[in-house]
Formats: sequence, C-alpha cells, structure tokens
Amino acid sequence: MQENFIHYIWQHKKFNVNHLKGTNGEEISIVSVGQHNSNAGPDFFNAQLKIENQLWAGNVEIHIKSSDWFLHNHELDKAYDNVILHVVWEHDTNVYRKDNSVIATLELKDYISKSALNNYQLLFSKTNKWINCEHDFESIDDFMMQNWLERLYFERLERKSEDIHQLLKASKNDWEAVLFKMLAKNFGLKVNADAFLSLASSTDFSIVRKLQNNQTSLEALFFGQANLLNINVEDAYFQSLTKEFQFLKQKFTLSSQNVIPIQFFRLRPSNFPTIRLSQLASLYNNEQNLFSKINEINSTKDFYMLFSVETSSFWESHYTFDKTSKKIKKKLSKAFIDLLMINTIIPIKFAYVKYQGKQVDGDIIKLIQDISSEKNSIVEKFNALKKVSTSALQSQGLLQLKDEYCNKNKCLQCAVGNTLLNKKT
Repeated sequence: MQENFIHYIWQHKKFNVNHLKGTNGEEISIVSVGQHNSNAGPDFFNAQLKIENQLWAGNVEIHIKSSDWFLHNHELDKAYDNVILHVVWEHDTNVYRKDNSVIATLELKDYISKSALNNYQLLFSKTNKWINCEHDFESIDDFMMQNWLERLYFERLERKSEDIHQLLKASKNDWEAVLFKMLAKNFGLKVNADAFLSLASSTDFSIVRKLQNNQTSLEALFFGQANLLNINVEDAYFQSLTKEFQFLKQKFTLSSQNVIPIQFFRLRPSNFPTIRLSQLASLYNNEQNLFSKINEINSTKDFYMLFSVETSSFWESHYTFDKTSKKIKKKLSKAFIDLLMINTIIPIKFAYVKYQGKQVDGDIIKLIQDISSEKNSIVEKFNALKKVSTSALQSQGLLQLKDEYCNKNKCLQCAVGNTLLNKKT
C-alpha cells in the first residue's frame, strides 16, 4: 500500500462515502475533501466535514498507519494544529491535539471496494515490467488516449517554455539570441547538444549579427570557439579560417574556456559537428532575421524551404579538416528539420505567444500534427503495446508520459492509470 493511493482515494472520493464512522464510533460526513497540498504541511487544506453533526473546517492529514503521525513528528509541528481529520489505511493508535483531545480518525480500508483495491494491486504489482500498465495498455479507449497525449504534449511545451524563458532572461529579452542558442543546441543533436549550447553561450549574439554577411567569418567563429582549429592542416580553407579566427578572437576578446569539448565518437559522418556547424553558419548567412521569419511561418512546407541549407563548398568533399571524401552536397534532411521544429521552432513559438499574453491558437497544433511520429525506442515500445503514435504530437506526448508518469510511478495522476483503477472486475 502506498500513501499516494490513499491521497487519490480521498481526493476523488473513490470509496463508499455514506455512513462513515470514525475509529471511536463518531459519525462523519464529507462536505468538501479540501484542496490537495503537494508541498510541506497537511495533505489537504480547507476541508469541510460534519463530525457528529458539528461542522468543522480545517485540514486533513493522510497516512498508511495512524502511528505514522508520530513517526513524522507531526505532534511537534504547529502546521498540524488545525488538522480536523486523520485519514489512514490502518488505525493502530489515537492521535491527540495539544489540549489532549483526540483527532477524529477515519480508517479507509473497510470503505474501499474490492474492485478498486484489486485494480490498484494489479497495477502496482511490478515484476520486471517496462511500465506498470503494459499488460492492459492495449485496452485503453483510443479517444481518451489521444486526448491525454495532447494534454501531455502541452505539459511538455510548458516545461520547455520555462527553459526558454531562462535563456531569455540571460539574453536580456533578445529572442533572436535565444533562438540561436536553441538552434545551436539542437544542431548538436544528443551527443553534442550541451557542447553546442556552451559554444553558442560563449559568444554574444551581437557578434553573430555583425558577421552574418560573411559565411567564412561565421564558420571561423564557430569552429574556433569549438576548439576545432587547434590542429595543423596544410589546406587553404583551413588556413583562412585560422587566420580569420585569430582576428575575431582579438577584435571581440573571445574566450572558449567554458566550451564543452566536441565529440565525434559514435556519430555518423553526416552528423559530424564539422558538418552541422557549417550548416548552422549557412543558415545564419542566409537569414538575417530568423526569429521574425519563423513567427511568420505556420506550415511545415515553408519550414522545409527555410531550413533547406547546405554546407560551404569545402565540406562537400570533407567530413573532417584533414581527410577528403567523395564529393556530395550536404543539405539538412527533412528528418533533421523535423527535429528542429519539434525541439526548437514550435517550443519557441509557443513560449513567445505566452510571453505576449496571447492564447495559443490552432497553428501550433497543426504544425506538430503535420510532422511524422519520432522513431525512438520509447515510442516503438508504446506502439508495440498499442499503435498510438502517428504524429510528432503523439510521440512527444508519449515521451512526456514515460518520463514524468511511468518512470515516477505516477499512475494515480495519469489518465491511463485512472481508467484502469476504475475498471470493474
């Protein structure tokens, strides 16, 4: 038995609320269960109860056993002076107020249906399961599931918008600078995300603005700050980058001391940081006001065109500075642009709408629904249980579900878990 199950039972009145009696025989009726408190202090505030026909207003504390009150030292905490009811699974001792009067106690185990208890025990009888509900996941109604995934997606957007507003604060409300940092992070993919973000953070965006008309200067800035020019290569392009970076370093007093080392290990050549940095430089060389542009666009087709950039000519025949390869144009793929839209473009559009105090319109939903479902191990495992993800909205919702609910055993706060708990057996 987990205490949060008793919280759930009390909050949603998932028990027989008629003819309740306290452990000392007093009659109890619920007017209001109160407001759930997720912080320190009693579990429910401002409850209203009738105990022996007298109306009480105050707080409710919940434990598995009555003796947990003393285990948690509540008798020494003034925050619990206004508790009017102690709700427990099993009553093993009386609890007293400072004036030595007994706090009414409700023992719940005799009021919960066997069906609800069996469903709870089945859900949490974890024996090497990937998620608690994996054996019943397929039975969940499609309409409910899709609504829940949409809600989860917006939860994920809310969390990402918090990170964006932290970057905005650090950038003194410069949305173009925030976009640059987020794009840089996502151009680094999972392996180099933190390294690319540290690179973008090491350079004031005003410098990028000043260099946007010259792609060689942008590449020199990016490669130099990434510490990728600290080698000896006899090549005109490499030498020009080195010379340009030394000039920029002195002019703008640049430092790469806090830049995280770039990794090549376990990356496909097309994802090498050299290729991604050149493509990022091309993007900013092509677009002078990128943040304004992405806020004007509301279709995936237009975003594919906007981000249809390729490396500079040197990288058509190279993946690293010191080795040539078969010549091929290296453009951002549709799949990569999809990732940019999922992880950067849509979150920053969402955060900007909130920043302006406006309501989020249907354009954001349409954008994410027009992007194909992501392909990763989590989405594939969910789809193996029940085919639920066909768009990026659903795959993002599933990632939120796994990270914030399944992994944390928060089945009682999950629509799937609630459905299974209420199932009649």
